Amino acid sequence: MSAKSAVTEFPVPAIDQVGVQERAAKFTKRSIKNEAKLAGLKMAVSMMDLTTLEGADSPGKIAQLCRKARQPMAERYDCPPVAAVCVYPSMVAETKRHLAGTKLGIASVATGFPSGQYPLEIRLDDVRDAVAQGATEIDMVISRGTFLSGGFETVRDEIVAVKEACGDAHLKVIFETGELQTYDNVRLASQIAMEADADFIKTSTGKVSPAATLPVTLVMLEAVRDFYYATGKKIGVKPAGGIRTAKEALQYLVMVKETLGDDWLTPDLFRFGASSLLRDVEFQIAKMVDGNYQGGDYFSLG
Repeated sequence: MSAKSAVTEFPVPAIDQVGVQERAAKFTKRSIKNEAKLAGLKMAVSMMDLTTLEGADSPGKIAQLCRKARQPMAERYDCPPVAAVCVYPSMVAETKRHLAGTKLGIASVATGFPSGQYPLEIRLDDVRDAVAQGATEIDMVISRGTFLSGGFETVRDEIVAVKEACGDAHLKVIFETGELQTYDNVRLASQIAMEADADFIKTSTGKVSPAATLPVTLVMLEAVRDFYYATGKKIGVKPAGGIRTAKEALQYLVMVKETLGDDWLTPDLFRFGASSLLRDVEFQIAKMVDGNYQGGDYFSLG
């Protein structure tokens, strides 16, 4: 059953919790082998936002991360670069310097990440500063307190304001699904963000558990599918936080393909938030190419 929310243009269906969990579980049972598996692993790398969001971030760490982003593995593995490097606004200029001459995106969290609890003007200044420093993508957080208090129009209006502050930069809207409590809330947040002109909807900051899960991401993928059918507009999806293994990444790619189709199997419309995922994917690529696993210190952490 669908009901039109007072704050959304299109009906928002109620989510069958058991049904969505059963559908998501089916994607864990698909078997991908040989050339298809290797292609899927390399595709996953190309969709990663290689991320560092720590208080100890420094210019040296950013330099190392950008080198990793540009060439994740030795040339003989034919591994693509990642999609973007994601950092705090204070590290955007340093990231831009190290990614000069590449097509990699420069993503920056903003709007009082990770809480989203700062006054709106401070959050908008955060966005404008990141864009002025060179960010090509902004990952904003909604105020979950406002959403859970029923302030849906306020959430929508703030996304619209952040989108305007982004200028030419793409906007990813983070829901922090682990705090939204229900799949119905995730579906409603997805609809609000898409109607407010978000370019991507994103599960999590990576600072709260649970973060990305297959069921919650499926709810978002189905929202994107229905929005596309209603408007013809393609919105991207980014699961982030808690995805650590190559096996999990392939499960997400299967789910995207079977829910949205091949058009979404591109970094333009699907991303992984990756801080630890890349290393396991590297191990698996090397295993398939070389026929054996490399030692734990063979691949750098950043």
